Amino acid sequence: MIRIALVDDEALIRAGLAALINAEDDMEVVGQAEDGADVPHLTRRTRPDIVLMDVRMPALDGIQATRTLTQTLDHPPRVIVVTTFDNDDHVWGALRAGATGFLLKRTPPEDILAAIRIAHRGQTLLFPAALRALAATRPAAPTPAARAVATLTERETQTLTLMAQGLTNAEIAAQLHLGLQTVKTHVSNTLAKLGVRDRTQAVIAAYDSGLIHPGTHR
Repeated sequence: MIRIALVDDEALIRAGLAALINAEDDMEVVGQAEDGADVPHLTRRTRPDIVLMDVRMPALDGIQATRTLTQTLDHPPRVIVVTTFDNDDHVWGALRAGATGFLLKRTPPEDILAAIRIAHRGQTLLFPAALRALAATRPAAPTPAARAVATLTERETQTLTLMAQGLTNAEIAAQLHLGLQTVKTHVSNTLAKLGVRDRTQAVIAAYDSGLIHPGTHR
């Protein structure tokens, strides 16, 4: 069972998401909060696997709430930020803070459910075009993960570049003429060297390091 917490200052949004999620056999809403300031207590109390986090809230926004989770918990839940606009400046900040991906509030219900399952499996929620669009107007940042990109081997660098293009492990294996298990090892080593826990954060680091430039595959 996938345990989900909802954080949004709009009660109607929370109610709609809760009804949608609780109707599924493999997931349940275990807690709700109306502001990011309530997130630490909520997650300690309910231990969710996934947090659907509104990106704009009155007291503490989704960026700071996500950063609090990723910096203070040994095993933080995966965060999916929810926003009204796909070019929201807050989204990029939340991704840098550790969010797995983002959803628009107008996303169809079936896609919201699919995104929760994808995030729970540890896969990326971000399509390459959406990530490039977000990165295009944001300057690179010398984050620890971005600086660590320089420590990758040539093969790990190739793997990271292909991850940024949205390729699966099987597609990367075919592109590089490698075995699937070898690619899985390269992906695992890349995440470990960058100090990140999922592919989304690795790709963010690639953009922040300048390895990949918006509008191109390199």
